[in-house]
Amino acid sequence: MASHVLPFEKPLAELLDRVAGLRAALGSDPSLRVELERLEAHAAVVARMLFSELTPWQKVQLSRHPKRPYTLDYIQHLISDFVELHGDRRFSEDAAIVAGLGRFGGRSVLVIGHQKGRAAKENVKRNFGMAQPEGYRKADRLYTIADRFQLPILSFVDTPGAYPGIGAEERGQSEAIGACLATLSRVGVPVITTIIGEGGSGGALALAVANRVHVLEYGTYAVISPEGCASILWKDGTKAPEAAERMRMTAPELLKLGVVDRIVCEPSGGAHRDAAATAALVGQAIEEALTELLPLSREELVNDRYARFRRLGTVRIAS
Repeated sequence: MASHVLPFEKPLAELLDRVAGLRAALGSDPSLRVELERLEAHAAVVARMLFSELTPWQKVQLSRHPKRPYTLDYIQHLISDFVELHGDRRFSEDAAIVAGLGRFGGRSVLVIGHQKGRAAKENVKRNFGMAQPEGYRKADRLYTIADRFQLPILSFVDTPGAYPGIGAEERGQSEAIGACLATLSRVGVPVITTIIGEGGSGGALALAVANRVHVLEYGTYAVISPEGCASILWKDGTKAPEAAERMRMTAPELLKLGVVDRIVCEPSGGAHRDAAATAALVGQAIEEALTELLPLSREELVNDRYARFRRLGTVRIAS
């Protein structure tokens, strides 16, 4: 069985391991094809059953799955001629945010996203996807470059939140995030954000003041983590599952509330089961959004973005 299997995934993981074994043996024994097809069909049924009944807390766990595709994985599958750009020109480089220039569908674009690590050493380097002020100042610098050269901005959100350490606060964490919000709000290019994992607080929003915000099927987006919410409301972090349910942070709830504009479906078993297929679905959604946004003028793009965020939080009172 593959490592990092969540408890509710175990029945499916065992089936998928058997499917992988049969596929590997198929080359030497073609007679296994019938059994392989039967097992694949059974795995698809089990996946639909398991994932149709997930609780909000289980979806939070999926959004944090360590095998889930990260920004660099999407860049590998979707972006050609990618050149990474580094540093904020003020303090240092922040590896928790990856950014650079490349080509998507033949168009030059700016790509930026949070990046977590796969192992302990890389997670320390990437600070578990929690950016410091220099990461957000790098983002702000590159937003300005994208605006100057009329490059659409494609951002990928996957962070528990901005790093809350003393050093980050001393170097102006909140000001750096605020600068990102201000710059993104006025750039005259299409901005398309995809929440590929967890989107936490202002650390996520600094990359998500967009014309279109997409979320993967098992992605989450909220002002605080369920653990943090539970600690504040009930002084008990173990109530995170209850907090996740009340926060309405899963993709269907986000779409219903108008916080996101589109849910991107994930392959059977979740994005971590097939990074290439997930990237293809994300790429299709981005392409459709770009087709809609590229004909708009600079002023129309800014107004579209402004109107989108003004609609958030609208309350209708029944008469």
